[in-house]
Amino acid sequence: MKIRYIAAGLALVASAAAHAQANYPSKNITMIVPFAAGGPTDTVARLIAQSMGKTLNQTVIVENVGGAGGTIGAARVAKADPDGYTIFLHHIGQSTAPALYRKLSYNAIDSFEPIGLVTDVPMTFVARKDFPAKDFKELISYVKANKAKVTYANAGVGSASHLCGMLFMSAIETELTTVPYKGTGPAMNDLLGGQVDIMCDQTTNTTSHIKGGKIKAYVATTKNRVPSLPDIPTTTEAGLPNFQVAVWHGLYAPKSTPKPVVDKLAGALQTALKDPTVKQRFADLGTEPVAENRATPEALRTFLKSEIDKWTPIIKKAGVYAD
Repeated sequence: MKIRYIAAGLALVASAAAHAQANYPSKNITMIVPFAAGGPTDTVARLIAQSMGKTLNQTVIVENVGGAGGTIGAARVAKADPDGYTIFLHHIGQSTAPALYRKLSYNAIDSFEPIGLVTDVPMTFVARKDFPAKDFKELISYVKANKAKVTYANAGVGSASHLCGMLFMSAIETELTTVPYKGTGPAMNDLLGGQVDIMCDQTTNTTSHIKGGKIKAYVATTKNRVPSLPDIPTTTEAGLPNFQVAVWHGLYAPKSTPKPVVDKLAGALQTALKDPTVKQRFADLGTEPVAENRATPEALRTFLKSEIDKWTPIIKKAGVYAD
């Protein structure tokens, strides 16, 4: 008799779970962004959240949980209920955290269910608008001659701006004074205000300021020129071909989120990336959505592993660690 009751109970649980998945989503979804509001990852998140919400017929609320290079937000999602109501948008930092942080409360691969890649974002090397160097060659010379007083802003250890700065200093063999912030938004505010000198940041955060003449742009850290910023040379054109970095963004759910839920989220992401408004806004910001075959769980899982393999030896060689 007990076995019969247990079997019936398990059947009821399975039926309830299937019903919940079939009716997903039945309430608002929270999309965690592990950086401060106003930064480039936040901008990408808010664009796709609005469009995904239309497809899912529920509001996707963006919540900023900044700090520790994105690891605080990641840890929160790793511990969240795997029901599809907490998702997570992160950038390249998801692949560098395992090498940068000696102690992580989560596993960058095993603690999450990939949903899909979102976009690849070029980066630009910029400075306060009254920075004395006229071009990138002059900037390098000036930085080397004044390394004790030049300040480099970044969004914290493990952020895209930190990685870009690390590669830049390695490429020119010069250490600079770095000023870490809890997000690119606050860092950009201080660059705009002239409190810091230089910065490397994603086009999603720099394009409007560059076009408005509020900051000075020197190079795009990509192989090809950025279509929305055609007058800005690449690092190769500027004579520093070994200084190249772009930033990708991926969407995740907590580990053990049911596959039907993940698939529904992936479908909504793919629809969002085809949204004319999203595509236009991305273009305005100097980026574009990934191809549909990359906005899938399988593509993100494979790509994340390859990026971890790529960045781990670079970071270990540089000897950069965070607690």
